[in-house]
Amino acid sequence: MDKFMMIMTITTMMMMMGSSVNAFTHIVGASHGWRVPDNVTFYDEWAKPRTFGVGDKLVFPYRPGANNIVAVKKTDYEVCGEENVINMYYLGPTILNLTEAGDYYYFDGIGKHCEAGQKLHVQVGSKEGTSGADPLPFNLETFGIHTNLDPTQNVGPAAAPTAATKGSNANVNANANALLVPAGLAAIAMFFSTFL
Repeated sequence: MDKFMMIMTITTMMMMMGSSVNAFTHIVGASHGWRVPDNVTFYDEWAKPRTFGVGDKLVFPYRPGANNIVAVKKTDYEVCGEENVINMYYLGPTILNLTEAGDYYYFDGIGKHCEAGQKLHVQVGSKEGTSGADPLPFNLETFGIHTNLDPTQNVGPAAAPTAATKGSNANVNANANALLVPAGLAAIAMFFSTFL
């Protein structure tokens, strides 16, 4: 799929998601995205200050073929194994919905990416999602994208994943809720274009 079509697809998906005051969208890895990190604790550090709530979304920005997402149970997560895979996602960027409270485990199944630290554990609770005191904030300005959005408002990017993803191979839940501001859609689409 060419770059223009991918941007249009993402923008359309986000517009179909509607809005919800209870959902928070987390861009996995912030401006780093979903790729092999510089240190093995990068994604732990990214997740630590955040609160993940039921209804939140995880956006994994990556290029198909360069990375993927494997949803697994804790035992596989700890050893980067694929004995009991819950789901695999290949067509990035991937948006997953956190639909239930509990622990969600993800890693990149390509080569030794997981062993190099490209893995994420999130604990979803009943509280509303927040970004906490994220030392690695997501900032569209980093990519030369200027918006008139108030940075103190909870508006923004795309969606998030489901932890238990029971048998669904869909990359996006079309019924997902996201808090979006139409003026920011073009900026969000431009952000994802940097990963294509």
